Amino acid sequence: MRAVVAFDAFKGSLTAAEACAAAAEGIRAAVPQAEVALVPMADGGEGSLDALLARGGDEVVTETVDAIGRPVRARWALEHGHAVIELAQAAGLPQVEDAPLQPLAASTAGLGAVVLDALDRGATELTLLLGGSATTDGGAGILTALGARLTDAAGRPVQAGGGGLAALEHLDAAGLDPRALAATWRFVTDVDAPLTGPRGAAAVFGPQKGADDAEVAALDAALARLARVGAESLGVDAAAVVEVPGAGAAGGVASVLRVLTGGRIVAGGDWFAELAGLDAAVAGADLVLTGEGRFDAQSAGGKVVSVVHAAAQRHGVPLCVLAGAVDGRAARAMGVPAFSIAAGPADLAELQRDAARLLAAAAASVTRLSTAGGRSARG
Repeated sequence: MRAVVAFDAFKGSLTAAEACAAAAEGIRAAVPQAEVALVPMADGGEGSLDALLARGGDEVVTETVDAIGRPVRARWALEHGHAVIELAQAAGLPQVEDAPLQPLAASTAGLGAVVLDALDRGATELTLLLGGSATTDGGAGILTALGARLTDAAGRPVQAGGGGLAALEHLDAAGLDPRALAATWRFVTDVDAPLTGPRGAAAVFGPQKGADDAEVAALDAALARLARVGAESLGVDAAAVVEVPGAGAAGGVASVLRVLTGGRIVAGGDWFAELAGLDAAVAGADLVLTGEGRFDAQSAGGKVVSVVHAAAQRHGVPLCVLAGAVDGRAARAMGVPAFSIAAGPADLAELQRDAARLLAAAAASVTRLSTAGGRSARG
């Protein structure tokens, strides 16, 4: 038997590599001689860096600040001049959940410091993994850290955070670090949200970052202002800043900065699948297992499960989803068998504590069913 395990992280429980290892353990418990390919996956959100480092590359640590200005050590990867930087390491929501959330003041300046460190270390290719942010500043903190000037009508620097953009009148990129302009930029996103509007960065994700209705409206207007001022400064149409799918990811990081650097937005799940060699691993397999902490309607929109499902369909390989929680309607809509790893009623803390054991047991059960089905079909 040849199987592939291609899991995303189970947030709060298992990294993608740990989830793959647990599932592989379960498969081998059911079929000791099984050949199992482990393909840790991610989509650009938290845990993406760990999935990448599990495949190789040098880990680097930069002393910087989090979204509310507190000292933090940000991990990132560097290999052959290619820096892969996870936003959540320097502007992540989990980092600041121990303090009152500051949706108007939270800044990506700390992420900018990491980018500068990468450039100092010789990086010429920059991949930003955008997900899990605490910020809605349109990437203003990064722009400022790289040398751009964002000023008000009196020529004074605007305050940090999305709220400060309400006073923005000028964006001067003349002082931007030339190394940043010369670098190749890639923005890996796990959502396709535009910058503003009802599906934009503030409206959809602002409440998760502590914004009330009034603050959501203020942030949306501030991002629109950034787009207008930035577009005028760069000589492009505002639509190029606002409407590109993914421009609203991580509070708008991939908006003005993308246009300024000539970077491109890529879907996280597809990018990781190519990087990890998912298609080659799935080809010729007898079974594919995938999953994440929660399998629901969002899983179909470019998340890891949908990407692995597509690969399994291309190669005609049976697939099963194992997750901490499963929305049955989402499973039926996608047309895949999906099971919760919970052995029975359990609270979140129990599931997180026992996730590896439960995932291994679930993988063993699915593998036994799969092989029994195969024997029955042959008989």
